[in-house]
Amino acid sequence: MSSWSSPDSGTVTPGTVTVARLWLTDFRAVETLDLTLSGGLTVFVGANAQGKTTLLEAVAWVARARSFRGVPDAALVRAGQEQSVLRAEVRHDEREQLFEAEIRATGRNRVQLNHTAIARTRDLHGLLRVSVFAPDDLQLVKGGPAHRRDYLDELLSALARRYDAAAADFERVLRQRNALLRRGLRHVTDRATLEVFDDQLVAAASEVVRGRMKLLDRLAPTIERAYQILGGPAVEIGANYRAEWSSDPVDESAATIEELLVSALATARDRELERGVTLVGPHRDELQLRINGLDARTHASQGEQRTLALALRLAGHEVVAGITGTRPVLLLDDVFSELDPARAEALVASLPACQTLLTTAGAIPASVRPDRTLRVDRAQVLE
Repeated sequence: MSSWSSPDSGTVTPGTVTVARLWLTDFRAVETLDLTLSGGLTVFVGANAQGKTTLLEAVAWVARARSFRGVPDAALVRAGQEQSVLRAEVRHDEREQLFEAEIRATGRNRVQLNHTAIARTRDLHGLLRVSVFAPDDLQLVKGGPAHRRDYLDELLSALARRYDAAAADFERVLRQRNALLRRGLRHVTDRATLEVFDDQLVAAASEVVRGRMKLLDRLAPTIERAYQILGGPAVEIGANYRAEWSSDPVDESAATIEELLVSALATARDRELERGVTLVGPHRDELQLRINGLDARTHASQGEQRTLALALRLAGHEVVAGITGTRPVLLLDDVFSELDPARAEALVASLPACQTLLTTAGAIPASVRPDRTLRVDRAQVLE
């Protein structure tokens, strides 16, 4: 995806994108809200379960058209209501754009940008990007491979519209192919249909894999620098892309990805028919993380894992900012509750200058200097 690269070094001076104003109606527990946001750091304080995370979730929905908490859209609609209404004024330097969404408890959502209907999520590409830091980010390191695949794919979605199309194509073919495998090759035409699905799967999968690898090339050195900035020792951080369909670590200098996938599909054909599921593709791949050569998932301490998780988020933010020319909005959801004082101060010192929304139920590091501090109580925001 060479289109990601900016001229010369591939890094540009990030611009400014902010959410200037946020309106909510029947979103989670919020009945109605009209909130003007600072372009700097805003801290939302309040007891647990009062609605602080809801505000970050709403901003992230503008960027991703889905909840960063992994819940279905129906969960965002206030109990007893048919829909939530989410509106946001997004400011890119001097340009203002109006995002509007009706999030339905049942049926299709309705989304508009500047009063024009948006049919596909990827048509919103570039409107707003966010970097989310959350307490469960530890799963990026100690959780299963799906967490790390999602990490790469979220960054890719922020970087390239073409990746969204390839990922959507892959998911569609994967569903169709799995349905055929579960049913079995009962008819004469089924084998020909499977071959068509194989060709489509290889085309979409190779695009997804190339995108992940190209991204990882940019991420790997940045992750190591971020780890050391956060107070970690001078250690070696390894990040490699592993795939069951290749006996060696996958990289663009190896045999073409298409050839590897075609060969792996042929080898796995009998097993796939027996199990009724696709066993080859990026849906089963892994981002392997290592600290000083050892698997970070199984051999790192809790402190090392948490530092590496923060480094992954910071590195992702910096890579997206460098490639796109705009810094994502930072959403820090109660992250300091999970950090010791040293790591908390190191994180504060390493945060880039951009719009930042931070939630906390307790104390924040002394070095945090918010532009605004707002109290959240029973889904209401108070000065």
